[in-house]
Amino acid sequence: MQIAVLGAGAWGTALAMSYAAGGHAIRLWTLDEKHASDMRAQRINQHYLPGLTLSDNIQISSSLDESLQDAELILIVTPVAGLRPTLTALHQRGNKVPVLWACKGFESGSGLLPHEVVAEILGALHPCGALTGPSFAAEVARGMPCAITLASQDAAFAADWAARLHHPLLRLYANGDVIGAEVGGAVKNVLAIAAGISDGLGYGLNARAALMTRGLAEIARLAEALGGRRETLMGLAGMGDLILTCTGDLSRNRRVGLALAEGKALPEVLKELGHVAEGVLTCEFVVERANRLQVEMPITRLVHAVLSGQIPARNALEQLMARDPRHE
Repeated sequence: MQIAVLGAGAWGTALAMSYAAGGHAIRLWTLDEKHASDMRAQRINQHYLPGLTLSDNIQISSSLDESLQDAELILIVTPVAGLRPTLTALHQRGNKVPVLWACKGFESGSGLLPHEVVAEILGALHPCGALTGPSFAAEVARGMPCAITLASQDAAFAADWAARLHHPLLRLYANGDVIGAEVGGAVKNVLAIAAGISDGLGYGLNARAALMTRGLAEIARLAEALGGRRETLMGLAGMGDLILTCTGDLSRNRRVGLALAEGKALPEVLKELGHVAEGVLTCEFVVERANRLQVEMPITRLVHAVLSGQIPARNALEQLMARDPRHE
């Protein structure tokens, strides 16, 4: 199958490598011609996945038209901020090819989830879905086993494409609850910042487990309020992704929390990180939606207070632990 992978960051490159290894023909697109020419010359994405060789099955281009040529599937793997302009470019070209996206978060400004942005640009009937779940790009690129969710409002579409894209090292599970899957993928990044703060302050494994468990309850409440299903959050797109992002050393959002616990200012943290940490960008819009829907999300609100400079990281967790007892 010919797959166009739009976005050559760590995750886009990792998915391109995984599907090339699975026998698919891949065209990997990056907006930056120098990035494209460097990857073509070196056969390595030096900035995002240094040391890992790109297969000959992967063609690399900065031309969107060239990348879309003969595509049977389009996989958008940009940050959430890049989703709308990429979809707009597809719409302008009259695209009818099925689209999957692998970005997590709420869109800045609109506060929309990715599937809502897709519906605005391509229309509600366009065949599409979300790839989400516990997955570190570096491990997928190295061919280490991984299981993720393909979620779509069209359950038949999800099942069909999960079967087509499944291969032994990248197992796909179909899910008809795109709202629940996307909320899980978005909010877990915020909670990973909280877990990083807790770990950085030396609060221990008990505290991290409590944060993760109560954080999962926050995700489920928001998902249900938006029309998702609670049981979706018990699977890969919820619990699985939360566990990985809150505990894994490769987690960018957890690293943000660790740095904030050291007392570093957020701009300094993000500059040192050198990559997008979606939890920082998403947190404000999660809080806005929670407020609008009257959903209780105390951990998320305290992370927002830390990120916006209202309170120091240490004080946030102290406030969280000081809350009145209540039923679980």
